[in-house]
Amino acid sequence: MSEFIGILQREFIYIFYYAEVQFRQIFVYWIFGMAIGSFISVFAKNRIHETFVRLKDSSSRLFGIILACILGIASPLCMYGTIPIAASFHKQGMRQDWLATFMMASILLNPQLIIYSAALGMKVLAVRIISCFVCGCSAGLLIHLFFKDKEFFDFKGFDAPKNKDTHPNLFIRYLQNFYRNIRTTGFWFLTGILLSAVFQRYVPEEAMVTLFGNDQAWGVLMAATIGVPLYACGGGTIPILAEWLREGMSIGSAAAFMITGPATKITNLGALKIVTGWKHFLIYIAFIMLFSLFSGLLINLLI
Repeated sequence: MSEFIGILQREFIYIFYYAEVQFRQIFVYWIFGMAIGSFISVFAKNRIHETFVRLKDSSSRLFGIILACILGIASPLCMYGTIPIAASFHKQGMRQDWLATFMMASILLNPQLIIYSAALGMKVLAVRIISCFVCGCSAGLLIHLFFKDKEFFDFKGFDAPKNKDTHPNLFIRYLQNFYRNIRTTGFWFLTGILLSAVFQRYVPEEAMVTLFGNDQAWGVLMAATIGVPLYACGGGTIPILAEWLREGMSIGSAAAFMITGPATKITNLGALKIVTGWKHFLIYIAFIMLFSLFSGLLINLLI
């Protein structure tokens, strides 16, 4: 019995060591990401949305799609915050291809996640930003081509979300938003740290190379597929991805995971199902899986 307890204690020390190393490497990116996200949410969110509303008078559809994608990435809202905003845009006459672009980009990326992803290295960060931007624009273009005269979304019953940042003191308003970010993401961030330590301790490097490395199509497919059940929070997946990349995961496989993960997160899927219906919901799933697979393969060919 004492020998068993000794083994458990030794394994705990190993896992704690790996977790502590990961925590020191990534914590600053997590904190800075939340600080930036809270700043944008408190001081710039309304301006972002006002800029998007002014798009509806633009005569250039392509320019509108590109700008809608940029604004979607810049928006700090989660999917349940984005859909009511998109509903209000729809009521004001916004084109649905621009709405699709804004929503797709908002699902995949936000200012916090950009900062978090810097912990993965500049090459992976650039791949994430570019692939998410292309995915958002592609969603808008496909809606324009195939649903030009048909409605893809049904926003009935959605009202603009209640603004929680209402304290008259701007500094306190910012601190309240920052605290909400910590409360929302902290558990998943620490869970990601723990999971990455477990992977590092018990999963051999050779297994990771076999599964996700060597620029194989199988690795990209597996990464795209595993992103569906594993992704819970953007900050929580960064430690896991950092460990996988160190152990041989190809950048294309990482890109596939970074697309399917947020796009198929269970809470995001639940929100999207409400405004799309089953037929369009399945089209969305097929688009995400195919885009992540082909983009991952292309990235492995180019990098």
